[in-house]
Amino acid sequence: MRSIVVIGSSNTDMVVKTDHLPVPGETIIGGEFFMYPGGKGANQAVSAARLGGQVTLIAKIGDDIFGRQAIELIKSEGIDTSCLIADPVAASGVALITVDKNGENCITVASGSNARLLPADLKQFLPVIQNASIVLMQLEIPPATVNYVSDLCQRKNIRLILNPAPASHLPNDLYAGLDYITPNEREAEMLTGIKVEDMPSALRAAKALKHKGVKTVIITLGKQGALVVTDAFEKHIPSMVVHTLDTTGAGDVFNGALAFALANDMELTAAVAIACRAAAISVTRLGAQSSAPYFRELEEYL
Repeated sequence: MRSIVVIGSSNTDMVVKTDHLPVPGETIIGGEFFMYPGGKGANQAVSAARLGGQVTLIAKIGDDIFGRQAIELIKSEGIDTSCLIADPVAASGVALITVDKNGENCITVASGSNARLLPADLKQFLPVIQNASIVLMQLEIPPATVNYVSDLCQRKNIRLILNPAPASHLPNDLYAGLDYITPNEREAEMLTGIKVEDMPSALRAAKALKHKGVKTVIITLGKQGALVVTDAFEKHIPSMVVHTLDTTGAGDVFNGALAFALANDMELTAAVAIACRAAAISVTRLGAQSSAPYFRELEEYL
């Protein structure tokens, strides 16, 4: 089994279903309330683990009820929790999520302990990171930590996937250390200044990211699947047509599934196809971690 190390966030997601998303100044009466484990790092770790990956999560959580619940839930998924750090000062991260009747969402995150996962914290876990087949990281942790991991992976020749979410500008010198970058349309626009509205504009954005030094660019396109651009080829990988219930966490499921497939030496386009299918299944369910499919479900869809 090839190991996957996920470095990122752990949150508790508090979700309210509504008829429509509120506009500024509007108060609306919502429907059902749900509370789920979340955070991009934890979501992606669960996604990879449910497909059969050997996963270690490196994250910082609060020494509180949400943090303790997170540890137990992550452990129950078969994920190695030995690299989770309890922060004695900051509270665990929380995300407030509103989901409308079409499955679209808006999310506000209080980062809490996630904002305190610093490079110094990772030094004790260097052997774990250096033995990984692939490292997966997002942007819900400090930029200094993202840069540190990128430099480490580049020096030690460890494959690195960066999911640049939430959308943010990145320093130009970071790109050359990335084997894979996986923005969605909005994140690709943030990184390149190119508004992604269709396949030609997605291709222009992907080529712009390639020009910055990334080896492989994978732009996720929601219902349209994903666009893969490498030095050797450009290819659109379609998704399945499904009934969308909740898009929360779909990108995280995609990235976890992609890490699983690449860690197990799947060919790139096959790996992206697996990730698209996993994400498509996830949007038919509520929640982030709770929506991630198991490998047997992928086989049923395949």
